[in-house]
Amino acid sequence: MKRWSKAIGIALAAALFVSALSGCVKQASEEEGTIAKIKKQGKVIAGVKYDLNLFGLKDPATGQVQGLDIDIAKRVAKKVLGDENAIEFMEVTSKTRIPMLKNGDIDMIVATMTITEERKKEIDFSDVYFKAGQSLLVPADSPLNSIKDLTKDSKVLTAKGSTSAKNVREAAPDAQILEFENYAEAFTALKAGQGSALTTDNALLYGMAQQDNNFRVLDETFTEEPYGIGIRKGDGEFAQLINDTLKELTDSGEYAQIYEKWIGKKPN
Repeated sequence: MKRWSKAIGIALAAALFVSALSGCVKQASEEEGTIAKIKKQGKVIAGVKYDLNLFGLKDPATGQVQGLDIDIAKRVAKKVLGDENAIEFMEVTSKTRIPMLKNGDIDMIVATMTITEERKKEIDFSDVYFKAGQSLLVPADSPLNSIKDLTKDSKVLTAKGSTSAKNVREAAPDAQILEFENYAEAFTALKAGQGSALTTDNALLYGMAQQDNNFRVLDETFTEEPYGIGIRKGDGEFAQLINDTLKELTDSGEYAQIYEKWIGKKPN
């Protein structure tokens, strides 16, 4: 009986040691920061959208993801590792991007994410890299020309987990809001006649209108939407590296080239 108790005690002590060791390794990994993690894995893992023309859109024929967010993410990879192609793109949605960052699945979020005080409670942000404003995408022959034209009969489509739903509810409280998994699904629903308008940042809406000239973007914007790169809370070293990258791109004129390449005009 004593031998049995002793064996159990040894096994329990071993299990506790392994558990403690695992915890220490995890803690050390978390404390080392994102830059050290990136250098160990030899690449940056960036969370990006796959369904947003002009910012992050995956070509089913080639499997390549392209857009303004993609080009910005590549410049960060070049800053860290000296090679803009030392990067892996992982698809995120408005709903999944913050949990994936906090879980360590991705190193940064470059996915048309608006900097908000609520999100700052969970993650940190880089400086603003794109200034957008929320608007409406409507059929070309729609009588809608302003957010004020929305009524209780208007159905406005948007994506789950985005700031767009919250903003349009405040700006047009009488309108019906229908939320979809992503903007591609919302746009498909709009084309199928399931709504009066689709709402998100105007920069994204321009991409949709470019895909289908049966739709137009209203000139009016009813919010300011500053986009930032999302990083893990408290990682000041990585935040500084990203901000340095953004400043260098702006100062060199390369940012303006990227902006015009995708948006079709010079940045304001």
